[in-house]
Amino acid sequence: MAPYIFMERNGIHIIDLYKTMAKIDESAAALKQIAKSGKKVLFVATKKRAKEIVAEHVKRINMPYVTERWPGGMLTNFATIRKAVRKMISIDKLMASPSYTNLSKKERLTLTRERAKLEKNLGSIADLNRLPAAIFIVDILKEHIALAEAKKLNIPTFAIVDTNSDPRTVDFPIPANDDASKSISLIVDTIIKAMEEGLMERKLDRDKKAADDERGEGEDVDFKVKSKVLEEIEEEEVDEEGIKIVKKDFVDTKVSKLKGIEPAPEDKAKTARKRISKPAAGRSRK
Repeated sequence: MAPYIFMERNGIHIIDLYKTMAKIDESAAALKQIAKSGKKVLFVATKKRAKEIVAEHVKRINMPYVTERWPGGMLTNFATIRKAVRKMISIDKLMASPSYTNLSKKERLTLTRERAKLEKNLGSIADLNRLPAAIFIVDILKEHIALAEAKKLNIPTFAIVDTNSDPRTVDFPIPANDDASKSISLIVDTIIKAMEEGLMERKLDRDKKAADDERGEGEDVDFKVKSKVLEEIEEEEVDEEGIKIVKKDFVDTKVSKLKGIEPAPEDKAKTARKRISKPAAGRSRK
């Protein structure tokens, strides 16, 4: 962390805020592009001071987050995690069906408790159908398992890194205090605003494309007719007075053969001219 530390006072390292701002802008720009492409970013913060702040901000953009406990193998063993999510969905369907009332009180209580446990651990990632495009971590020392899994799968990592951590293990480190709630709130809010801009741009692009497609369907026939007429006009040459110029080859017979037309009679009657040479010396003209 030496490049990001401004000075040391009474055994406390002070972070250079100019470098913090530069890193926040860099991370925000990268996450904005990821959000604009329609991919998911997973937020991880299980610290007591951070989890409520992160959950409150991330809900604004409907991104997945983990704030209770990082389930081991969530990324490297994603198929098993998806099974647990599908189980939670099946319990929801059972509770909504009429057969739920036929169960005993003990069975219903067991299902309710299991559903609450799954909701607490996996509720925020229920909509995550595939591996996230990036992962944002608060305190990489506490979330070292999440960081290790993301690195193993080559998933880009963004993290708030304090002076007691190694920023070289993160792709986009943000040097800041990961214990202060105000610091965490400020950084996460900046990141979420950038992602909101990316999602808004994505929505505008999709609306514009849909409008262009609707307009294009109505004009498709007219466009084809116009293009055909333009092609015909381009094939013909017109002089300055608007008179069409028709090109003809020098040999009319070749053109007539190509077009399947018989050559003119006068062309058939023509014969090759004989060359008249002077009589040799000493011979009579006879």
